[in-house]
Amino acid sequence: MILKKIALLVLLFMSVCSYAQYDSIPYNSYDRTYLVHLPTGYTGTTNLPLIIAMHGGFGNASKMETLSQLSLKADIENFIVVYPEGVEGGILNNRTWNAGWCCGFSSNNNIDDVGFIDSLLTTLINQYSIDTNRIYATGISNGGFMSYRLACELSNKISAIAPVASSMSMTSCSPSRPVPIIHFHSSLDSNVPYIGGVGSGVSNHYNSPIDSILNVWSNKNTCLNINDTIINNTQYTLTKWSNCSCSTEIHYYLTEDGGHSWPGGIANPIGDPVSTYINANDLMWTFFQQYSLNCSPLSVPNDFFEESIISIYPNPTDKYLKIQTEIEYHKLKISIYSILGEQLLKVENQTKIDISHLPIGAYFILINIDGNIKAKKILKIE
Repeated sequence: MILKKIALLVLLFMSVCSYAQYDSIPYNSYDRTYLVHLPTGYTGTTNLPLIIAMHGGFGNASKMETLSQLSLKADIENFIVVYPEGVEGGILNNRTWNAGWCCGFSSNNNIDDVGFIDSLLTTLINQYSIDTNRIYATGISNGGFMSYRLACELSNKISAIAPVASSMSMTSCSPSRPVPIIHFHSSLDSNVPYIGGVGSGVSNHYNSPIDSILNVWSNKNTCLNINDTIINNTQYTLTKWSNCSCSTEIHYYLTEDGGHSWPGGIANPIGDPVSTYINANDLMWTFFQQYSLNCSPLSVPNDFFEESIISIYPNPTDKYLKIQTEIEYHKLKISIYSILGEQLLKVENQTKIDISHLPIGAYFILINIDGNIKAKKILKIE
């Protein structure tokens, strides 16, 4: 049965190609630009989830795609990604988002970025096959601030958000529905300190403490279980707010490595290193899959794996794959197959897998934890 499922995935993978388009729409006297990535599994016949991924200050769509590696994750999991761009302006002529009192030119000039994102969604929904109940937002730094603003002002269209290395800069927030949140931060981030205050970044603005922001959202989501520490080790802390309205939760990952960067992504050559303890893409996608706009629980192929977070990173990789799980187990079996279904590697109770001997290309990995099986696509690069 597993090999039959792999064969079906192989046929789909071989029959279509990924697609990227850089485009623009007119909005409020600006030509607002964006990059759309359609996954390898896109056929136009099935509505797919959409992730809005917003760059930080001094960033753009291309940089965001590279540092986050979300397009590769989209190819593996079959969702669409759009990388919108903020307006250029200011002394440094860099792109920013108006996320409230942050940041820069867009904030100072009251650029209507919420309206732009709303208009962009209308354009994309008309052009592509998008599941309008499963639209999510993420972003790093200023883009993460912007994801919080979308949760406040566009919650009728945004199902959940995943801010990275950011805070929230809204003086008021009135979402029309509870919004699930998964927030990623590093204790070493001096640009946007997780404890709050003015960071070392050029924007020189105040940042609210992350736990205070999430407590505010906990009230908005009417969560009954507050600030539960689920994991606290030398690598990271996971805090949850749960038992909320609409079955929502709030997750907060605080790593002890990395910095002002995308966990598990690609480091900016002049920026902070990335966290190797967690992978933001894997965690946020697992989180996103649980939520839709209408509060209906989404179908899950294996409840065991939805309740137990399994991370496979880095993906793509040039040498090693690491398996991270938050559960205890007796036996962990790992198998790697070619896209033709040939088993190439099999190991037991190893969480660091050497695939340096495999040729560059796409493979399938099967993870068997005490009889519970999860299959994912992985990419081997140089």
